[in-house]
Order: sequence, then structure tokens, then C-alpha cells
Amino acid sequence: MSDNHTHVQEFFTARAADWDTRFPDDGPAYAAAVAAMGLSEGDRVLDAGCGTGRALPPLRAAVGACGVVIGADLTPAMLEAAVRAGRDRDGQLLLADVAGLPLRTTSLDAVFGAGLIAHLPNPAENLRELARVVRPGGILALFHPIGRAALAARQGRRITPEDLRAEANLRPLLAGSGWDMTSYVDEDARFLALAVRRG
Repeated sequence: MSDNHTHVQEFFTARAADWDTRFPDDGPAYAAAVAAMGLSEGDRVLDAGCGTGRALPPLRAAVGACGVVIGADLTPAMLEAAVRAGRDRDGQLLLADVAGLPLRTTSLDAVFGAGLIAHLPNPAENLRELARVVRPGGILALFHPIGRAALAARQGRRITPEDLRAEANLRPLLAGSGWDMTSYVDEDARFLALAVRRG
């Protein structure tokens, strides 16, 4: 396991038990982001870096009982928290690294990633792996329940020009990884970038 993976696991393991209580009001933002994806009943969707699985209930609601919902995360403690919250009823939980997903090529219709970009060790390569598992024309949603400026203020830091979530950086990063950005919103109440898998 790389140093980056170890750091990510240590960071989230230490926070897993009280993660949901620290951010109790994020549910509506997750639901709105999932709604913006325009999923259809029967779709197959991955929540990449699912954490405690907060996106799984709205994803299940969007794809219906005949759809497929998978929540993949690198940190066992986060998946355990998802089970304690009962979110395993809304999707299959998978201990997996987004750098090498145990999923067939073009087997999904969409990927949802909340807070994902900041934790990717090799963003271009990792986004290509997400593109691999999504069919051409499928959707990628990169989401955070608050925008970049609000998040930086919460963490006591400043936004830098190198921030991968800045539109000027994210658009070419996605384009080089098989995705075409179709929508970008960065406001205090949410961050949401939508992209389509290139054919």
C-alpha cells in the first residue's frame, strides 16, 4: 500500500465513528447532487469513495429496486460505519481502491464521488480508471456539500491556484482522462461538477 493510501486510511479511520454526526445537515445537498445527475430507473451506479454511504439512499431512490448501487471505499472503518447506519440496504459495499476497481469495463452508467478529488493519489490516472468502468455517454458527478471557499475557511486555509477543483484545472484534467465537463457549480452551499464519458 502506498504512503498516500496509508495516510487516507489513517485520516478516515480516526474520523469514521463520528463522521455523520459532524456533518448532520448534508443529506439534502447529497440528494440534490444525485438528482442533478439525471439517473434513470435500472441504471448501474458507483459511489466512489463512499465513506459512510450518505449518497447510497438517494442513489438507490434514483435507480429504483432494479438498479445497481455500489459503494466502494478504501477504509474499512468507513464501510463499517455505513453498515451501522443501515446504508448497506441501499447498495453493495465494496472494500476497494478507485485506482484499480474490481469492475468490468463499461459496466456502469454513472459514478458519484463526494470529496473524492482531494484524496486521489494520481488524479488523471484515477479518473481514467473511473472512465474505464463507465459506458460511453455515462455520467460522472464530483461533489462536495460546500464550495471550495467555504471548505477552505472551515479548514483554516486559503484556496491555491493549484486546487484541482478549480474549473480551470478540473476541466482539462477531466478531458485528459476521458470525460467532458458539462456543468460546474462552486458556491458556498455546494460544489458540483458533472461530466460525460467520452465515446
